[in-house]
Amino acid sequence: MRFVAVTSCPTGIAHTYMAAEALEQTGKAQGHEVTVETQGSIGSEPLDPAVIAAADGVIFAADLEVKERDRFAGLPTVDVGVKRAVHDPAAVLAEAVAAVEAAAALPAAERPVAAPAPSRATSASGATRVRQWLMTGVSHMIPFVAAGGILIALSFMLAQVAWGGAEGAVEVTGADAAAIFASFDPLSLQHWSVVLLKTGQLAFGFLVPVLSGYIAYAIADRPGLVPGFVGGAAAGFIGAGFLGGLVTGFAAGFVALWISRWKVAKGVRGIMPVVVIPLLSSLVIGVLMLVLLGRPIAAAMDGLTDWLGGLQGGSIILLGALLGAMMGFDLGGPVNKVAYTFGVTGLATAGLTPDSPQYKVMAAVMLGGMVAPLALALATVVRPRLFTEVERENGKAAWLLGASFISEGAIPFAAADPWRVILASTVGSAVTGAVSMGMGVSLVAPHGGVWVLPLVGNALGFVVAILAGVAVACALVVLLKQTRRVPVAAAGPVLAGQDA
Repeated sequence: MRFVAVTSCPTGIAHTYMAAEALEQTGKAQGHEVTVETQGSIGSEPLDPAVIAAADGVIFAADLEVKERDRFAGLPTVDVGVKRAVHDPAAVLAEAVAAVEAAAALPAAERPVAAPAPSRATSASGATRVRQWLMTGVSHMIPFVAAGGILIALSFMLAQVAWGGAEGAVEVTGADAAAIFASFDPLSLQHWSVVLLKTGQLAFGFLVPVLSGYIAYAIADRPGLVPGFVGGAAAGFIGAGFLGGLVTGFAAGFVALWISRWKVAKGVRGIMPVVVIPLLSSLVIGVLMLVLLGRPIAAAMDGLTDWLGGLQGGSIILLGALLGAMMGFDLGGPVNKVAYTFGVTGLATAGLTPDSPQYKVMAAVMLGGMVAPLALALATVVRPRLFTEVERENGKAAWLLGASFISEGAIPFAAADPWRVILASTVGSAVTGAVSMGMGVSLVAPHGGVWVLPLVGNALGFVVAILAGVAVACALVVLLKQTRRVPVAAAGPVLAGQDA
C-alpha cells in the first residue's frame, strides 16, 4: 500500500525526524511505500498533492496540530502520538493497513470521498488535545527564549569585561539605554553590552504573547491569533506572566472558535475574519484579563516567584532532584515536557537578574535531560557485552545527542529494555538536578547542552553535576543489566533487556 504521513513533536528537533525514519524504514521492510512530511522546527516541505492523491491512507504521528490537515480529507486515517511511531512503527502501520481495508470493505456509496478533516476542537481525546494545544504554544515560544536568553547571557559576559568584574551585570542592567543608543560608540564594550541586553529583553517580551497566541491558534486556527496575542500582551502588562498567557491562550482560542461558528447573513460573512472575530474576541479577552482575572493571576505569579526565591538548602536540592527525575523519566515524553515547560516559561518572568532562581531551574532541567543518552553511551563503552551490536552503534550517536541536550538519544535503549533504562535514567537525572541546584548552576538559554557552556553560571558546577548523574545512571544500568540470566553476547539475537 501507499501511505502518506505527517510527524511533529513539541520541540521539532528529535522525535519528529525519528518517527519519520521509523515509519519509512518499517514500511519499506513490510513492502509498503511511506512518504513523510516532517513538520519540525526548521519548517516543513509540504507533500506533493499528487502523492497525497495516490495514497491509500494517511498516518498522523503528531503531538501538535497538523498543519493544513484538510489536504488529507477523505483518506482513511490513523492518528497517534509521535512517540508511538518511534517506539512501535509496525503497530502503527498495521493500524493504517486495517483502516484502509475497513474503508475498502464499505459499499462504494458509503466510502468517504471528501470528508471534512476532524475539527480542531473535537478530534482526539480531551487530554491529548489540551496537551497538543499547550505544546503548540510552547514550541513557538522556544526560539524566542533561545534568542533572547543567549543575547542576555552574552551581554552579561561582555559587561564583566567592559566594567571590569562581576558587578558588570549590575552595571549593564542599570545603564541609561536611551542615552547610550543616542550616542552609540561602536568601539565601546559597555555600549555593545547594553545593546545586546536590550535586544535580548525585547525578544523575551514576546514570550507570553507568542505562547498565548499560538495556543489560541492551535484551538481556533487563524481567528485565534489576534485575541491570543492581545491576551498575552495584556497578561504581560498586568504582571500575570506565563500563567496569564496560558489562561488567555485557551480563553482566546475558544472565544474565537465560538464566534467563527456563528451563522451570519451572507453580506456579513466576508468581514467576519477581518473585523468581527478579531474585534469581539479581543474585547472579550481584554476585559477578562485586565478587569477580572489579571490581578489574581498576577498575585499567583508573584507567589510562585517568591516561593522559588525563598527556597534554600534541602528544599532547593529537592526541587532540583524532582525536576531532574522528571526529565529522565520518559525521555521527551509528557512528564519530561512538563518539567521542561516549567523551566522555559520561568524565563518569561519579568525583572530577572543574573542570580534569579528561574535560571537555576533552567540549568537543572537541561542538565537532567542530558544524563540518559550520555550514561547509555558510556555504558556501551564500559560493558559492551551487555548491549547488542545495534545498541553499541546507537551509543556512538548518543554521545553527541546527550551533549546537545537531546534526551531522545536514549530512546532506542529504553525501547529494548524499558524498566532498567528508565529506572537508571530517572535516578541519574535526579542526582544531576540535585547537584546542579545545590551548587547554584544557572542558565539563561533554554537549549544547547555543552555548546552553551560559556553562557552558564558556575561552569564547574555544570560539569560536576553532569558527571555525577552520568556516573550514577551508568553504574545503575550496568548493575541492573547484569541481573539477566543470559548475557547479550552469548544470546545472539536476543534484544537487550529481554530474558532468554
